[in-house]
Amino acid sequence: MVGIGAISLLVGSIGILTMMWISVNERTSEIGLVRAIGATSGQVLLLFLTEAALISTLGGILGVTAGLGVAQLRTFTSPPSRCTRRWCMWRSPDREPRRGLASGLMPARRAAALDPVVALTEE
Repeated sequence: MVGIGAISLLVGSIGILTMMWISVNERTSEIGLVRAIGATSGQVLLLFLTEAALISTLGGILGVTAGLGVAQLRTFTSPPSRCTRRWCMWRSPDREPRRGLASGLMPARRAAALDPVVALTEE
């Protein structure tokens, strides 16, 4: 179970990384406009890191909710088991923002480093 969980976290982190790269590439002109009207690179960085953390947190909450739903369905079809590790599930959502920040750091740094003039001319 631990191995499956670790692989799931890795796949989720890669998914967030990919989504953030795509977001930066598609929003290049928007980033250029924001930078041209006075936003600092730190503000752009914070914007993309916040987006990554929110996506990750939402995924964690949905995952816990789905896990609880499956566990509830399982109790209807089989006798209850003596599970002592359910507390691990509740630790997931509080760690998700950190995973999102780690996954979104490279795309956010790329967005913050964009030159406003070059970003505005790209389509």
